Amino acid sequence: MQVAPEVIFKDIDRTLWVESYVAERLGHLEKFSPDITRCHVTVAREHGSHRKGNRYSVMVEVRVPRQHDLAVRKQKQIRDMQTQLPAIINEAFGAIEKQLKKTVALRRHEEKVHDGEPRGLVEKLFGAEGYGFIRTVDGGRQFYFHRNSVLHDDFARLSVGTEVRFNPEQGDEGPQASSVQIVAKPGD
Repeated sequence: MQVAPEVIFKDIDRTLWVESYVAERLGHLEKFSPDITRCHVTVAREHGSHRKGNRYSVMVEVRVPRQHDLAVRKQKQIRDMQTQLPAIINEAFGAIEKQLKKTVALRRHEEKVHDGEPRGLVEKLFGAEGYGFIRTVDGGRQFYFHRNSVLHDDFARLSVGTEVRFNPEQGDEGPQASSVQIVAKPGD
């Protein structure tokens, strides 16, 4: 993990066994994604009735690169914190692991699918007219693109220096780009 995890206790005494158990589960998260940049775990006791016991909740928040935030909150009524709190912690971490696995798998699939596509930087942009030019990252060719070739209606998000990937094609008047997708904005 790139940053030390933060464990917060709300209306519950900080105990070594809870801290060590949470640390163990956090270590397990790194197996799925070693580039986690933030992790917050909140263990809280919410006031409940005397008959049903107190309600405890565990919230796990994780951030992975490209500012992707994941969060899970699990809660239960429990009478015996020593035996039942680990079950809630397990549920919360199990759910966040599922989200993390899915996110990592989607990113791997996205990278595999797009590995063959060239990347470039927006070199010229004529926003009012709805077109621009991309220069390949290797400094080679220049490709024309139209606002309609930008995926997800992201033409308005483009600026000079935005990194994109695209499908190269030969148009009537020279090389052009289709399926233009933003990879990173300048300064990201």
